[in-house]
Amino acid sequence: MTTANLVLLPGDGIGPEVVAEAQKVLERVAKRFGHTFTFSTHLIGGAAIDATGGSLPRTTVDACQASDAVLLGAVGGPKWDDPRAKVRPEQGLLAIRQTLGLYANLRPVRVHPALMAASPIKEDRIAGVDILFVRELTGGLYFGEPRLREKVGDHTRAVDTLVYTDVEIRRVIRMALKLAAGRRKLLTSVDKANVLESSRLWREVAVQVAAEDPSVRLEHQLVDSCAMRLVTAPKSFDVVVTENMFGDILTDEAAVITGSLGLLPSASLGDGTRGLYEPIHGSAPDIAGKGIANPLGTIMSAAMLLRHSLDLEVEARAVELAVDEAVSNGARTADLGGDKSLSTSEMGAAVLARLG
Repeated sequence: MTTANLVLLPGDGIGPEVVAEAQKVLERVAKRFGHTFTFSTHLIGGAAIDATGGSLPRTTVDACQASDAVLLGAVGGPKWDDPRAKVRPEQGLLAIRQTLGLYANLRPVRVHPALMAASPIKEDRIAGVDILFVRELTGGLYFGEPRLREKVGDHTRAVDTLVYTDVEIRRVIRMALKLAAGRRKLLTSVDKANVLESSRLWREVAVQVAAEDPSVRLEHQLVDSCAMRLVTAPKSFDVVVTENMFGDILTDEAAVITGSLGLLPSASLGDGTRGLYEPIHGSAPDIAGKGIANPLGTIMSAAMLLRHSLDLEVEARAVELAVDEAVSNGARTADLGGDKSLSTSEMGAAVLARLG
């Protein structure tokens, strides 16, 4: 029996709706397999700004640090989008990743056979696509200093700094290499080494780390050509590792292959077992509160939580199979099309019914 302390960060927009369905799935898993999961809910993002004035309260940080794993919904929305605001919802997400030492973001992209028609890309190109992105999460342009905006004469000048160390690069490449060794043994390292000094360092370190496991083939890809290849030949990828901003952009592009952002999970991991798990979709404020959001990305994130933080592989596969069976048998939320759209709770119930 496994006993685990799980923190829920529903966040903003549709976050509370989809996290609620994932919690039901985790509770069902605990009951079916004889585990004990305790849950506590805390604030992050816009909801935290409204309640406390900050996007990541100290109580949230303390709870996450004391937990075995964290499940997050989404942050942000038009209410907090003023670019001049000193406190923004996304700051809370960046801060909790950094505070917990979560330097690698895993985003699997797999096309479900029953949903290929929902993709804007031709079926013959996407059949069998199974990609795992490993995105560096706590370095690069999003965290570099100096970061400033200043007046220069009659004009305004803004500065962001792209910084990487060999240590930051090495640890994420090493994680990606290990994951590739357990899959099809192909690792694609994405950079912009023809222009950026940070990318030249990235490529050098990637070559050094890849030499640790000659069974994995390392290839290098410039980010712009990678973006094109994701559309024209997505089946040619296995594990893709890249820096923070490139990964942010490429993973959203790759998500379109599946036909809906609502399907895809992610895991943010570090050197320990504690991780932060979240769907890759945003807060979708236009449909928040309507009960029509797709909870499958969050439920699949819960499966990743079971696998990576709690070492419960059988339970993780049970959740993934339940999702596959629900979709194969025609369960669809509005974003997936179909003759009859299910509500958020109805889609969650369809998965629960197959968990037993």
